[in-house]
Amino acid sequence: MPLSPNPYAALKEASRYVRLFRGKTFVVKVGGEVLTEPKIRKALCEQIALLWSFSIRVVVVHGGGAELDAVCKAMHIPVQKVAGRRVTSPEVLDAAKMVFAGQVHMDLLADLQAAGVPAVGLTGLDAGLLKASKRPPVAVVPDGATEPQLVDFGLVGDIDAVDPHVLSHLLDGGFVPVVAPLSGGEDGAIYNTNADTIASSLASALGAEKLFFLLSVPGLLKDVAKASSLIPHATLDQLAAFEAKGIISGGMRPKAAAVKAAIQGGVPSVHLVSGLAPDALLAEVFTNEGSGTMIVAAQPATGSLAAPAAGGAKP
Repeated sequence: MPLSPNPYAALKEASRYVRLFRGKTFVVKVGGEVLTEPKIRKALCEQIALLWSFSIRVVVVHGGGAELDAVCKAMHIPVQKVAGRRVTSPEVLDAAKMVFAGQVHMDLLADLQAAGVPAVGLTGLDAGLLKASKRPPVAVVPDGATEPQLVDFGLVGDIDAVDPHVLSHLLDGGFVPVVAPLSGGEDGAIYNTNADTIASSLASALGAEKLFFLLSVPGLLKDVAKASSLIPHATLDQLAAFEAKGIISGGMRPKAAAVKAAIQGGVPSVHLVSGLAPDALLAEVFTNEGSGTMIVAAQPATGSLAAPAAGGAKP
């Protein structure tokens, strides 16, 4: 009669990472279908609750692009995006305030509270968390084009400074900050700011151990139509090569820029993980194999003890 598998093996493996990450800061950026579908959103909040219960300091940053598109459509407001980034007219900004600091924000807070997480909602304007200035017209190469075009993104804010004191105070008190993607100017202006960029900036400012982007796909894919083409591990040089080949396009382009900025800002690793697959975030953190794509500055030397396991959230 075959022996039963050791029921405690997985627990022993996970405990290694619990000890390693206890007291460390993780920034988790959530968007897309993860926010749209209530069951998926609740399942994610339960994963975040488990991280928090293991004394991992978690900051959540959320987007809400799909919800904003829907509200704009209902209000007959034109939606324009270039290279995965939204053009924000005054009308779009008003809708963004309603969606980002209202509907999406409150639904996420409610689900975190239901999962037992002491979540606190913020925007970039709270306590001067994110100071920004209006983005000037910039040259952008649209997807599928070869020549750049000058684009005015409207009321989009580029982050000038991050003051993470309010986040640090909340984290020290055992709370989980939840940040909506709005920023403020010195003159009192309010700006729409890309949530990926905010997550990257906060991760760097907080000295985060890891930054996670939760996606509607398993991670970075060689072929967006094939989940089996997952790239488990990449360096910044490889990421740049993927973008040059067109593997990274559309909404993944801002994420690629955010990944690069975070790693250059001192974050040891960035992870692209499915927000839809059951417990994918936990698998990325607490198993050797991981579940998505881990991106680091450079590949460790062959044979180094620091060499990461394929795809996992490993040191």
